[in-house]
Amino acid sequence: MTNTDDLTKRHIRSYVLRQGRVTVAQQRAVDTLQAVYGIPYAPAPLNLETAFGRSAPKILEIGFGMGDSTASIAQENPQNDYLCLEVHTPGVGNLFKVMGEQNISNIRIIQHDAVEVLRDMIGDGTLDGVHIFFPDPWHKARHNKRRLIQAPFIEKLMKKLKPGGYIHVATDWENYAQQVLQVLSDEPLLENTATDYAPRPDYRPLTKFEKRGINLGHGVWDLVFIRKENL
Repeated sequence: MTNTDDLTKRHIRSYVLRQGRVTVAQQRAVDTLQAVYGIPYAPAPLNLETAFGRSAPKILEIGFGMGDSTASIAQENPQNDYLCLEVHTPGVGNLFKVMGEQNISNIRIIQHDAVEVLRDMIGDGTLDGVHIFFPDPWHKARHNKRRLIQAPFIEKLMKKLKPGGYIHVATDWENYAQQVLQVLSDEPLLENTATDYAPRPDYRPLTKFEKRGINLGHGVWDLVFIRKENL
């Protein structure tokens, strides 16, 4: 059986390190809202209800990019709370900026690698859903062993997800989609909501990059699986 207690030893990570310019407005939003809606990484369990100040369904969002889709989802679903993970500083700043402009309060942000956050901070059976939209990195087929969506990561994720909770992955890289479908289908605690790929759920908005890709004839694949009761 795979040892999932130390995923970092397998070199699985949720991001590619890249540089980016933080605008003045983004930095101002970070300076203003980090203390209110930001959560520092710590190798200790996080009480999600305390972090959000209420009892509500908790959705983990891994790698939100610039955060526009995340903000839209959170705003359209105020009944849910969203714990959002990203390492790219301009994206973190931009989501804080949008939260301030649109008065969105059901988001908390941890700027840290998702593998370590999942391992160290998320309690078992505490998540109602997981979003992994356009996961990064490693789109090429030969990079399959470096991708986030691998059996050890999903095995660990299953412990955090409540029975009946869901995992939703979307990608515009076909061979990545094929790997995700295989990995999720092989997990005995998961059941596919479709024959293979699912229609895009209404709650996931189309990004401008996705619209551009679709107009150019590129594909986008959504996968939505539900966690079964314990076997």
